[in-house]
Amino acid sequence: MSRDPLLQPYTLKHLTLKNRVMTTSHEPAYPEDGMPKDRYRAYHAERARAGVALTMTAGSAIVSRDSPPAFTNVLAYKDEVVPWMAKLTDACHEHGCAVMIQLTHLGRRTRWDKGDWLPSLAAAQDREPAHRASPKLLEEWDIARIITDYADAAERMQAAGLDGIELEAYGHLMDQIWSPLTNDLDPPYGGSLENRMRFGLEVLSAIRARVGPEFIVGIRYAADEAQAGGITVEEGLQIGHRLKATGQVDFLNIIRGRVHTDPALTDVIPVQGMRSAPHLDFAGRVRAEVDLPTFHAARIPDVATARHAISSGLLDMVGMTRAHMADPHIVQKVMEGREDDIRPCVGATYCLDRIYQGGEALCIHNPSTGRELSLPHVIPPAGTRRNAVIVGAGPGGLEAARVAAERGHDVTVFEAASDPGGQIRLTAQTPRRAEMIGIIDWRMAQCAARDVTFRFNSFAEAQDVTDLSPDMVVIATGGMPEVSVLEEGNDLAVTGWDILSGDVKPGADVLIYDEAGDHVSLQAAELIAASGATVEIMTRDRSFSPEVMGMNLVPYMRTLQAQDTVFTVTRRLKGITRNGNRLRARIGTDYSDHEDMRDFDQVIVNQGTTPLADLYFDLKPLSRNLGAVDHGALVSGQGALFLDHNPDGTFTLYRIGDAVSARNTHAAIYEAMRMGVRW
Repeated sequence: MSRDPLLQPYTLKHLTLKNRVMTTSHEPAYPEDGMPKDRYRAYHAERARAGVALTMTAGSAIVSRDSPPAFTNVLAYKDEVVPWMAKLTDACHEHGCAVMIQLTHLGRRTRWDKGDWLPSLAAAQDREPAHRASPKLLEEWDIARIITDYADAAERMQAAGLDGIELEAYGHLMDQIWSPLTNDLDPPYGGSLENRMRFGLEVLSAIRARVGPEFIVGIRYAADEAQAGGITVEEGLQIGHRLKATGQVDFLNIIRGRVHTDPALTDVIPVQGMRSAPHLDFAGRVRAEVDLPTFHAARIPDVATARHAISSGLLDMVGMTRAHMADPHIVQKVMEGREDDIRPCVGATYCLDRIYQGGEALCIHNPSTGRELSLPHVIPPAGTRRNAVIVGAGPGGLEAARVAAERGHDVTVFEAASDPGGQIRLTAQTPRRAEMIGIIDWRMAQCAARDVTFRFNSFAEAQDVTDLSPDMVVIATGGMPEVSVLEEGNDLAVTGWDILSGDVKPGADVLIYDEAGDHVSLQAAELIAASGATVEIMTRDRSFSPEVMGMNLVPYMRTLQAQDTVFTVTRRLKGITRNGNRLRARIGTDYSDHEDMRDFDQVIVNQGTTPLADLYFDLKPLSRNLGAVDHGALVSGQGALFLDHNPDGTFTLYRIGDAVSARNTHAAIYEAMRMGVRW
């Protein structure tokens, strides 16, 4: 029996959980037609196989038709969900992992033009800023119907063999009714705390009448909304005591804050550069004062923090949800004494930002997450040992090297710089994004453990590569800033890279013209604004920084709005000329022929990158495949990736990441892995 606090079993009612690690409810947007089908099941089964004690599915499964699926939610109001959830539960139970599901009615936290186009509804007619729907005010018949819907959904989950359910009460209908900020109802469901809790308690009673006293039922709720006029700490504790007094609640899952705006959501679920585990002590206080089994998750990214949460008695079960998206094998590696081998969650929150922008959850540097059926987390060995040469030690090149070495190949990496990292090393210059270097550090450690040879300060040419007699060559040389976007005066502009690297000092009155919409412009703006300069960020788009997305935008806005910074949309920088010791910007728009002139000390243009691909084209005629890749074989995982177009060629060749076209870190790593596992 291990003495590690994380590996101790925990008994919840009649259920014995084999350790103290769980993944809390979240919706990765993998359901198909509202059902948790094969992809969804594989995602949860991977974590179960690797030792997590409890997987909470759905975030959340919706109980009523008039709660449209804003996040590609599981549809718990349909009977057909039962066999799909049964398959998922059986797959996890095979590995001793308990399964629960989170049930909810979203209330105003959705849109009316989703699902069946039924009006959204809530306890007040105020629009939720995040989803923009103006809800209908709840009527008595709505309340009675929804209570029944909750009970029906719980009964379905019991029939599917789940170990329990969790009711969502933060930002969704139940909590919207609990909170004075979002409840305009008259008694008996509005006014006093007793009245505001009535709906939730009636839901609990209806569920218990259906599933009986033994089925596990918990509630995830905001015990402090951290906003004036909302649920206070004192009222949150009262809610906990009232829930306990019913005898119908088996555990609490503690949240602090609100989720109605991007800034509020980001305080509940912090991103990189923000404090780790900011609400852990508060969750511990609720546990101590209410005395119910207590779960919690909010930026608990590493084993040390999770272990502290358990060993100090703050929690009974600790949630490591984003951490398990980065590495689903955390528990297994802890059990095997391989904590140093855990792929770190770097807090990029690419996963959640994609969900809130209508996409599917993907980890910025684990391409297998969500692709368990097609891209294994454990890389299979190759049948034949080969010689691989990788050019470029950015995230894509290092992933190609790691995968090749894991498969058993001999690997040599050329890198022109003195250190690995590529654009990520530049990104990590900003203290708030310093955690991004974990993407590089982890891969360097993996490569070192597998005897990958590195040649730094080596600007490789074709002869350098061919001298190593490679069987396969990967060009991961990235790109250089594109500087030709303007009609005139491109030579008068500098790039965001120039500012971040320190090669160019910030001006006093600066225009940043951003056509890429990524982190570079905002990082440069932060650095410039911190120097005391005036900054204007301009884009021809109708919104700025779309590639940064909502939650990651929050820290930038908090910094820049407090500085002398202006954001201008739908305007296009056409050209730059000199005007004495100033630069004159000719500014137009895509919407009309209107132009005006304005002067600045410095103009920065961020147009993304152009491929640095000379070496690829030098090697192309020497390769067997002439650089060609069969896209059908690549996507399907079947057939030959590289065709022998050149009988005189001696190696296969392909390029990845920005060496092909300007994209992002995930794209480069994904390309490296899905090609590499086929060698």
